[in-house]
Amino acid sequence: MEIENTSGALLSMDLRTSLRDITTLDKNNIHFSLCSIEFQVMSLLSLIISPVGMVLNGIVLWFLAFQNHRNAFSAYIINLVVADFLFLCSHFIFSLLIVLTHYTILMYIRQILDTVTIFAYFFGLSIITIISIECWLSVMWPIWYHCQRLRLTSAVICVLLWVVSLLFPALQMKTCSLLLNTLDNSRCEIINFISSAWLIVLFVVLCCFSLILLLRISCGSQQVHVTRLYVTISLRVLFCLLFGIPFGIYWMVDQWNEENFSFRACGFSHDILYLYCINICANATVYFLVGSIRHGKFQRMTLKLILQRAIQDTPEEDGGERGPSGNPEELRTV
Repeated sequence: MEIENTSGALLSMDLRTSLRDITTLDKNNIHFSLCSIEFQVMSLLSLIISPVGMVLNGIVLWFLAFQNHRNAFSAYIINLVVADFLFLCSHFIFSLLIVLTHYTILMYIRQILDTVTIFAYFFGLSIITIISIECWLSVMWPIWYHCQRLRLTSAVICVLLWVVSLLFPALQMKTCSLLLNTLDNSRCEIINFISSAWLIVLFVVLCCFSLILLLRISCGSQQVHVTRLYVTISLRVLFCLLFGIPFGIYWMVDQWNEENFSFRACGFSHDILYLYCINICANATVYFLVGSIRHGKFQRMTLKLILQRAIQDTPEEDGGERGPSGNPEELRTV
């Protein structure tokens, strides 16, 4: 009798354990299914928003790259638009492959797209930071900045930033890749640490110089003429602080959390990417809004003139606004 009671207890315990394991398995399957659906939905949304951003940035790039009148910030803004365009292109291709192949994307294609995406992000953030520093210099020491600044400074800095921004993802692909059979854990950790440290430096410098510039313009003893260029840059910096930095923070966390697949596939990586794509589209819209608004009203004019006005670095006169090259006749509407 005692043996039968013991056998019954063991059988009941095994049954409860089996039911608990089945319940856990069902929950995991449901969780993965929900993540899969969410991932597909965000990929479809990315397929909608990314082409919009690419078209907007393409228009901005086309008209700004071939304009005659340029200032010290033109090269930075053009390279910034190129970085945004590259980010959207790589993310669009990735989302398209996800929707068409249902996760069976080739890993080496995924790694190439990740490299392009991280390069575009590093480069864009670096350009934004340099723009904030140069704005601060032009406001704090305007005479020295306009007289002593070398003409090729923007071009040289852009080339250096291209090299540095490409160096980090390239080294990561070389030392942290399972596909290339070049995985070296010690070197990979060093590269991840240096990349994260560089991002943190960019975050801190961007926040500090943006705050100092804001305080100088709003609370300074000497009046600072706010141009359209400053408005454009301020809005771009604001969007970067709100949407760009979260993407960088997620990327840093992801570098040290590669083993946790559920965090990467079922986490909020697709939400962060989609949010950053919206940020890029908003950035492109800034140029059109700043260039077309005067005294709180929209003015009809050519796209070329709108974009030229968006990066105009001369203050507007009360008697009448001048065009980017100083000619009032340029502001004739169409």
